Amino acid sequence: MDTLLNDDYWSQRYKEEQTGWDIGYVSTPLKEYFDQLTDKNVAILIPGCGNSYEAEYLLRHGFADITLIDISVVLVERLQEKLQFYIENGNCRVIHQDFFQHTGQYDLIIEQTFLSAIHPALRPKYAEQMYNLLKPEGKLVGVIFDFPFEGGPPFGGSKEEYLTMFEPYFRPVIFERCFNSVPPRAGNELFIRLNRKE
Repeated sequence: MDTLLNDDYWSQRYKEEQTGWDIGYVSTPLKEYFDQLTDKNVAILIPGCGNSYEAEYLLRHGFADITLIDISVVLVERLQEKLQFYIENGNCRVIHQDFFQHTGQYDLIIEQTFLSAIHPALRPKYAEQMYNLLKPEGKLVGVIFDFPFEGGPPFGGSKEEYLTMFEPYFRPVIFERCFNSVPPRAGNELFIRLNRKE
């Protein structure tokens, strides 16, 4: 199960450039969400961060407290080099770690292809960990696939399944089909904005 989706597995995918999920830029739904944020000092976490186009966009637009986590040491080393300026200025941290081992408190967590990278059996644990990492007024925002993939990763799912997973921990403010997905994903993505339950 998840034991195979470890550092070695993901690092090999990056070494061989087997990254079909990577669109090469910040996704439109997230970009438009970021553009309406006004507090640039919010503590933001991006788990399973991949090539971190979202983080680059946020950092270029003045956001000052970004934490990135990924299980692939190969990827983390690349990001530490690519984002060196922001790391040295204290605006960004890049951590090589299993998401489920991470501790901290954040105002905002961004979901972008991470959920589809972990085994579906871990989804209840994923929702609980997201809850634990958010401050009382915190939000989980992002894009998830509303599509059943064969095998995996990526692992797909449905709105009904996700709502059941999140219900114990979050109040869905927005949970709807994306109207501004990138063309290859049109009709297959949900935009979520979930508020942590008190």
